[in-house]
Amino acid sequence: MEFIDLIAQKNRIKKEIMESFESVIDRGQFILGKEVEQLEKRLAEFTGSKHCIANANGTDALVLALRALNIGAGDEVIVPAFTFFASAEAVSLVGATPVFVDIDRKTYNIDPVSVEKAVTPRSKAIIAVSLYGVTPDFSALNSICSAHKLALIEDAAQSFGARHGDKKSCGVATISTTSFFPSKPLGCYGDGGACFTNDDELAKRLMTLRAHGQEKRYTHVDIGYNSRMDTIQAAILLKKMDIFPSEIEARNVVAQRYVKAFNGKFKMQTIPEGQTSVFAQFTIEVSNREEFQQSLKEAGIPTAVHYPIPLHHQPVYKAEYGHMNLPQSTEASARVVSLPMHPYLDEKTQDMIIETVLKFGKV
Repeated sequence: MEFIDLIAQKNRIKKEIMESFESVIDRGQFILGKEVEQLEKRLAEFTGSKHCIANANGTDALVLALRALNIGAGDEVIVPAFTFFASAEAVSLVGATPVFVDIDRKTYNIDPVSVEKAVTPRSKAIIAVSLYGVTPDFSALNSICSAHKLALIEDAAQSFGARHGDKKSCGVATISTTSFFPSKPLGCYGDGGACFTNDDELAKRLMTLRAHGQEKRYTHVDIGYNSRMDTIQAAILLKKMDIFPSEIEARNVVAQRYVKAFNGKFKMQTIPEGQTSVFAQFTIEVSNREEFQQSLKEAGIPTAVHYPIPLHHQPVYKAEYGHMNLPQSTEASARVVSLPMHPYLDEKTQDMIIETVLKFGKV
């Protein structure tokens, strides 16, 4: 059994993928080839954003977003403590200070009340992570940003394709970023990422920064990065986009069977009314996680923990932030466990997972 079955997906579109490989290789334009521009256009249309700027990976996308907003030394950026390390790492990489806040335990996303309390005169932005496939409370976050003149950055590495009211993830914030790491709902066969914005000037700066600060060939107006997308990865993503809507539907079918089986028995992520999820992960809470994971492993069921250590307790940050009282993030980190989730999980396998979870899991 696979935690995420990329082989089944590959088998579905193998012919199309191989044709794309050959086309790129025959042309020989391996960096920012025509497929990258085609992908950017298609991704922008899909999200409802005016601009999409493809780049090398999701972490670079966050760094580029911060740099485009001129955030650096002396600035503070508010970040949830319960997320993948890159959300805070990007802030540190540009010389700014991450300010960790707690999560809303219902959604596992950043808590607007905690955010409001953390705003200071040095605050410049909020990084709102759309965890597990669900977007945060953008209405509340945008109100805070408007009141305090902050930029809102959505870290949508896990939510590409999700809806928030009449908008989609990557189409709501000042700048949104995503990752195309292979295990993401929309993933390539290596690293890849993208930034999204409706602001023309920000889009221009993002394009400049991703290519060594180059405004035109050999004319550098800024200190930038080598963060261009490989053409082969763009070609792969174009083919995966063809089946992406059906994969989102299939993920939701699996998720609904899980929800029906576990409702009232385990704590799970709440999807707010008017929103949808792409279920990058399906996560429950248990009180006996180590024992539970071992029991599932013996039954042939893989699991994962997203994420076992909150950011303020990470070794690199603990000396400065370890004293912080962020109880929801700390408790979630100790209890969450993710179950197999992908579009190709058949009902027989789902039933086996459900039966085993109900047998060994403790609330």
